[in-house]
Amino acid sequence: MAIVGVGKVVVGVEDQARAKAFWADTVGFTVTTDVPYDDQGNRWIEVTAPDGTILVLSAAPEDRRHFEGRDELPTSNVFFHADDIVNTCQELSERGVDFPAKPQRQPWGWWAMFTDSEGNRFALQQRD
Repeated sequence: MAIVGVGKVVVGVEDQARAKAFWADTVGFTVTTDVPYDDQGNRWIEVTAPDGTILVLSAAPEDRRHFEGRDELPTSNVFFHADDIVNTCQELSERGVDFPAKPQRQPWGWWAMFTDSEGNRFALQQRD
Protein backbone atom coordinates (compact mmCIF):
# COMPACT_ATOMS: atom_id res chain seq x y z
CA MET A 1 0.00 0.00 0.00
CA ALA A 2 1.28 3.50 -0.82
CA ILE A 3 0.19 7.10 -0.93
CA VAL A 4 -0.48 7.82 -4.58
CA GLY A 5 -1.17 11.55 -4.65
CA VAL A 6 -3.09 14.48 -3.26
CA GLY A 7 -6.88 14.21 -3.35
CA LYS A 8 -8.07 17.62 -2.18
CA VAL A 9 -6.61 20.95 -1.18
CA VAL A 10 -8.49 23.39 1.06
CA VAL A 11 -8.45 27.00 -0.11
CA GLY A 12 -9.74 29.52 2.41
CA VAL A 13 -12.14 32.05 0.93
CA GLU A 14 -14.16 34.95 2.29
CA ASP A 15 -17.01 34.71 -0.20
CA GLN A 16 -17.80 31.20 -1.44
CA ALA A 17 -20.05 32.33 -4.31
CA ARG A 18 -17.44 34.77 -5.62
CA ALA A 19 -14.69 32.15 -5.26
CA LYS A 20 -16.80 29.50 -7.01
CA ALA A 21 -17.42 31.90 -9.93
CA PHE A 22 -13.71 32.69 -10.15
CA TRP A 23 -12.53 29.09 -10.21
CA ALA A 24 -15.34 27.78 -12.44
CA ASP A 25 -16.21 30.64 -14.78
CA THR A 26 -12.86 32.42 -15.01
CA VAL A 27 -10.27 29.67 -14.56
CA GLY A 28 -12.34 26.86 -16.08
CA PHE A 29 -12.46 24.28 -13.29
CA THR A 30 -15.62 22.17 -12.94
CA VAL A 31 -17.91 22.55 -9.93
CA THR A 32 -18.22 18.96 -8.72
CA THR A 33 -19.85 19.52 -5.31
CA ASP A 34 -21.95 22.37 -3.94
CA VAL A 35 -24.12 21.43 -0.98
CA PRO A 36 -25.06 23.05 2.35
CA TYR A 37 -23.33 21.54 5.37
CA ASP A 38 -24.49 23.57 8.39
CA ASP A 39 -27.32 25.78 9.56
CA GLN A 40 -25.29 28.99 9.12
CA GLY A 41 -25.44 29.05 5.33
CA ASN A 42 -22.01 27.56 4.70
CA ARG A 43 -21.60 25.25 1.76
CA TRP A 44 -19.23 22.42 0.87
CA ILE A 45 -17.95 23.52 -2.51
CA GLU A 46 -15.44 21.55 -4.55
CA VAL A 47 -14.05 22.58 -7.92
CA THR A 48 -12.01 20.13 -9.96
CA ALA A 49 -9.12 20.93 -12.29
CA PRO A 50 -8.76 19.08 -15.60
CA ASP A 51 -6.06 16.85 -14.05
CA GLY A 52 -8.42 15.78 -11.24
CA THR A 53 -7.04 17.99 -8.48
CA ILE A 54 -9.89 19.13 -6.24
CA LEU A 55 -10.02 22.47 -4.42
CA VAL A 56 -12.35 22.75 -1.43
CA LEU A 57 -13.49 26.39 -1.22
CA SER A 58 -13.85 26.84 2.54
CA ALA A 59 -15.35 29.87 4.26
CA ALA A 60 -14.17 28.68 7.67
CA PRO A 61 -12.07 31.47 9.25
CA GLU A 62 -9.34 29.03 10.26
CA ASP A 63 -8.88 28.07 6.61
CA ARG A 64 -8.18 31.65 5.53
CA ARG A 65 -4.61 31.63 6.80
CA HIS A 66 -1.96 33.10 4.55
CA PHE A 67 1.77 32.85 4.56
CA GLU A 68 3.10 36.21 5.62
CA GLY A 69 5.79 37.51 3.41
CA ARG A 70 6.85 39.67 0.58
CA ASP A 71 4.43 40.82 -2.12
CA GLU A 72 6.42 39.01 -4.80
CA LEU A 73 5.78 35.61 -3.19
CA PRO A 74 2.66 33.43 -3.01
CA THR A 75 0.51 33.51 0.12
CA SER A 76 -0.57 29.91 -0.50
CA ASN A 77 1.49 26.75 -0.43
CA VAL A 78 -0.41 25.43 -3.49
CA PHE A 79 1.52 25.43 -6.77
CA PHE A 80 -0.52 24.97 -9.94
CA HIS A 81 0.96 23.82 -13.24
CA ALA A 82 0.27 24.41 -16.92
CA ASP A 83 1.67 22.82 -20.04
CA ASP A 84 2.21 26.23 -21.71
CA ILE A 85 2.57 28.89 -19.03
CA VAL A 86 2.89 31.87 -21.38
CA ASN A 87 -0.32 31.10 -23.27
CA THR A 88 -2.15 30.12 -20.09
CA CYS A 89 -1.24 33.41 -18.40
CA GLN A 90 -2.26 35.38 -21.48
CA GLU A 91 -5.62 33.61 -21.72
CA LEU A 92 -6.37 33.98 -18.00
CA SER A 93 -5.26 37.63 -18.04
CA GLU A 94 -7.76 38.26 -20.83
CA ARG A 95 -10.43 36.76 -18.55
CA GLY A 96 -9.50 39.17 -15.77
CA VAL A 97 -7.05 37.15 -13.67
CA ASP A 98 -4.34 39.33 -12.10
CA PHE A 99 -0.76 38.12 -12.49
CA PRO A 100 1.50 40.08 -10.10
CA ALA A 101 4.39 38.00 -11.46
CA LYS A 102 4.32 37.44 -15.21
CA PRO A 103 5.79 34.22 -16.64
CA GLN A 104 9.54 34.13 -16.16
CA ARG A 105 12.14 31.48 -16.79
CA GLN A 106 14.07 30.68 -13.65
CA PRO A 107 17.04 28.31 -13.26
CA TRP A 108 14.58 25.65 -12.01
CA GLY A 109 11.92 26.25 -14.69
CA TRP A 110 9.12 28.61 -15.70
CA TRP A 111 6.96 30.25 -13.06
CA ALA A 112 4.33 32.97 -12.63
CA MET A 113 2.05 34.06 -9.81
CA PHE A 114 -1.66 34.84 -9.92
CA THR A 115 -4.24 36.19 -7.48
CA ASP A 116 -7.70 34.69 -7.02
CA SER A 117 -10.91 36.57 -6.23
CA GLU A 118 -10.19 36.28 -2.49
CA GLY A 119 -6.69 37.78 -2.55
CA ASN A 120 -4.85 34.44 -2.33
CA ARG A 121 -1.64 34.44 -4.38
CA PHE A 122 -0.73 31.15 -6.06
CA ALA A 123 2.36 30.02 -7.93
CA LEU A 124 1.93 28.69 -11.46
CA GLN A 125 4.67 26.57 -12.97
CA GLN A 126 5.17 25.04 -16.37
CA ARG A 127 5.35 21.29 -16.34
CA ASP A 128 8.21 20.18 -18.57
